[in-house]
Amino acid sequence: MEQVVERAVRIIRERYAEPLSLDDVARAVLVSKFHLLRVFDQFTGVTPGRFLGAVRMGEAKRLLQFSDLGVATISAEVGYSSTGTFTRRFSESVGVTPTRYRELSRGRGALAVAPSAGRRGRVGRCRVRGIVRADAEPGSPVCIGAFDGPILQGQPFGWTTTDRLGPFSLPRLPPGVCYLHATMRAATGMPGRPPGTALFTALLGPLRLDPFADCEVELVLRPRTWSQPPILFALPGIEVPAQTESPALSPAMDSSAIEEKTGREPACNTHL
Repeated sequence: MEQVVERAVRIIRERYAEPLSLDDVARAVLVSKFHLLRVFDQFTGVTPGRFLGAVRMGEAKRLLQFSDLGVATISAEVGYSSTGTFTRRFSESVGVTPTRYRELSRGRGALAVAPSAGRRGRVGRCRVRGIVRADAEPGSPVCIGAFDGPILQGQPFGWTTTDRLGPFSLPRLPPGVCYLHATMRAATGMPGRPPGTALFTALLGPLRLDPFADCEVELVLRPRTWSQPPILFALPGIEVPAQTESPALSPAMDSSAIEEKTGREPACNTHL
């Protein structure tokens, strides 16, 4: 089963610019689309369509950072027929426009994300607190945020950063369901990677937040693996420069064709 998903992920990463469908990927890995949909979600936490959408945006980020291609050209390179649609989805996922992301990724300007600022005005009285751990020392800020899905994208409900592992708190979160994401670059090197470049991440969710009780969690940061979709949200202090005065706190199947509702809402006092 894992080999099926690994082959499907490889196909998506290699052919992200093509008009792939779920049927195309299922045929390529020699399983039914229903079986692929089920096992893909089990291993990656998202549907093939959402994984593809994240890969396409991740490749767009890479091209914006390391090439001089125009936005319209990049849009076509990653499988979009409309530059306007690409720009809108990129801005929603990454948090800034493609042009602004290119400037930030090249050190022109800085980005701030207000801690616990809420998302679209949704500020509440819920709080998540806990411990963040890792087998490596941080070589960057440790970024922790509450988002609305298992892919690190869009504007957070709440956000914080710390210079060290250990306790953290996310106050003023709205009630409802969220996913906790944590990210850092490790100070020590890994095989094939120089110090300060290896990304460690953690994901916990879905969590249901209650305004009358704190949610206590443990997040364990681990090196990223092949089964994880790209990080889309522009991470201040990790991926792009962060404003020093801010205490806040990286590739066509239709990525919205298959919407998932897992119904899995673990109680708080849990760990990843």
